[in-house]
Amino acid sequence: MAEVTHAGAAKVKHRGFITLSVMLATIMQALDTTIANVALPHMQGAMGATQDQISWVLTSYIVSAAISMPLTGFIAARIGRKKLFIWSVIGFTLASILCGAAQSLEQIVLFRLLQGVFGASLVPLSQSILLDSYPTEQHGSAMAMWGVGVMVGPILGPSLGGWLTEYYNWRWVFYINVPFGLMAWMGIAAFVQETPIDRQRKFDVFGFTLLAIAIGGLQLFLDRGESQNWFDAMEIVIEAAVAALAMYMFLVHTMTAKHPFLEPQMFKDRNFVIGLLFVFLIGVILLATMALLPPFLQSLMGYPVIDVGLLLTPRGFGTMAGMMLVGKLASKVDVRYLIVAGLILMIFSLWEMTLFSVDVSKWEIIHTGIVQGFGMGLVFVPLSTLTFSTLPAQYRNEATALYSLLRNIGSSIGISAVTTFLSHRLQINHQVFSEYIQPFSRPLQEAVSRGALSLDSVTGLANVNAQVSFQASVLGYLQDFRMMMFLCVLMLVMIVLLRKPPERRISAS
Repeated sequence: MAEVTHAGAAKVKHRGFITLSVMLATIMQALDTTIANVALPHMQGAMGATQDQISWVLTSYIVSAAISMPLTGFIAARIGRKKLFIWSVIGFTLASILCGAAQSLEQIVLFRLLQGVFGASLVPLSQSILLDSYPTEQHGSAMAMWGVGVMVGPILGPSLGGWLTEYYNWRWVFYINVPFGLMAWMGIAAFVQETPIDRQRKFDVFGFTLLAIAIGGLQLFLDRGESQNWFDAMEIVIEAAVAALAMYMFLVHTMTAKHPFLEPQMFKDRNFVIGLLFVFLIGVILLATMALLPPFLQSLMGYPVIDVGLLLTPRGFGTMAGMMLVGKLASKVDVRYLIVAGLILMIFSLWEMTLFSVDVSKWEIIHTGIVQGFGMGLVFVPLSTLTFSTLPAQYRNEATALYSLLRNIGSSIGISAVTTFLSHRLQINHQVFSEYIQPFSRPLQEAVSRGALSLDSVTGLANVNAQVSFQASVLGYLQDFRMMMFLCVLMLVMIVLLRKPPERRISAS
């Protein structure tokens, strides 16, 4: 018989309303991870801030959400999952209103910090509620619906944010959360059932403090490393050292404490541990690609921001299509085969992107985006299902929070890695290409003879250098795409580590 936890929440007649309510909260939070990015230049002008100062609008949200996310399991056990979800939705919605109404840089950074604190629990709680609301044989379909919000939100965020900023005002990237928040709050209050409260559970203050310091230090290191030239700045050295030391102490404490912050028994489940590693790598691929394509299309190909958003939007539709297909097939086939198919599609798409040039057509950009999004949809949902397929239900609140945290950290590391790699390769490529700028280069001689280039003036030499830098940048982006392709190949090899979920009879419920 299928396992159903908290049977009251799993009544068939309420499942549709429960799913809609928690999905609204998931979409609201997922959109906010990227929707504000495109509005930063407008905020910078309105607040009179520098480039470094305005970046704290993103940093404050990322760091506060990362630190708060591990608290989800403990708070849900102490006050009840429904109550925590409601207060998180209300707090996130109010913080969004305050962000939209902010009149100074200090205010918007503070309100973004509050947004991160309240929004941290929304995605893991929604996943936990859906897993408990559906019988085990329907977990694939449930995770497909949940995955649509988690995956499509960050993809559509820049497009929606650019449109709102262009035609309305940057404040609307925050006000857009209000209708989502109101509908989610009413649905959760009406249909989601409360969970048992464990008042005996002890809070590991020392363990949480160490984890919070480690996560906060890591996020600051990743978010500010590129702008501060990494280890050339003492700030980055300190952040890296603090994060590493705190994480080491947390791991030692977890293995030796009587009541640790995270239950070590969770990590005895093989699928759960491998799933965490997988979702970390998926996080790297998901937002790293989205961080590379907009500047490639804008800076090198000259597309306006609105067109960039339109070209990237089909990627989200590809993801939705992949997840819908998984929802229908998850109960009929071994979901590991779906992950393999999805990874192969992602590898193929990234290989096509390594062949891009500045003359690439719009159709090629849309085509590769749809294929990659479809592959991501085939991977993400079965991975969520497999990760929790053998994990005892009492660990779900903590486990889903850790799952979301690893995905977010992977995204942060991915963005920092591809940005740094791009900068590094640009310098190397420029040096290599410059070696061909010498009097005996036949292509250079032909360009000079046609009048396309000139080596007899400062302006002509500056033009040659600009051409070299341009081509070095193009190749740098292609090398980044190739690096992510190899990462997908690594995940394809790792699939053998995932075990098939246990067979279960379909319940009449």
